Amino acid sequence: MDSDRPPANHQPQIIVITGNMAAGKSSVAQSLAERLPKTVHLRGDIFRRMIVNGQAQMALNLSAEAYQQLQLRYHLAAMVARHYLQAGFTVVYQDIIIGSALAEVLATFHDVPLSAIVLCPKAEVVAARDAARSKTGYANEAMVYEFDRILRTETPRLGYWLDSTNLTVEETVDQILANFQGE
Repeated sequence: MDSDRPPANHQPQIIVITGNMAAGKSSVAQSLAERLPKTVHLRGDIFRRMIVNGQAQMALNLSAEAYQQLQLRYHLAAMVARHYLQAGFTVVYQDIIIGSALAEVLATFHDVPLSAIVLCPKAEVVAARDAARSKTGYANEAMVYEFDRILRTETPRLGYWLDSTNLTVEETVDQILANFQGE
């Protein structure tokens, strides 16, 4: 497959890219959006960052307020994704959607063209990537492994799960595009 060309039969759709912090979601979503025609890269975290006062801390164990804000974030992202899709854009929606939330979020798109990609590099790689970033998402290495456990044992096996441990961003996007060709 020529990696610079989108799939020949590509139709506008919503592409959800999820995984844990430092799994490569932002980089992969941006690169994928750049390689498909008429796209939007929707970063779910933007809705959290819009809260000026009263932002609840997103942590391993969510408070009731944090849970409500996370649900609001997912809801707003879904609304925005739908509007862009209705305007003829493919939406590459990237966010941390793990555990039972994955099935819930994907169900909101039951009536539109949808693909889901779960990036699941090994925990050691996630820890190294997080340590190398200017922004760190994990308080400590134990938290990396706990999030990895949640991803691997509590997240329903929906969509295309891709172990990107040994892949570059471009190779990861190549794998995703190759998977689209198989659909």
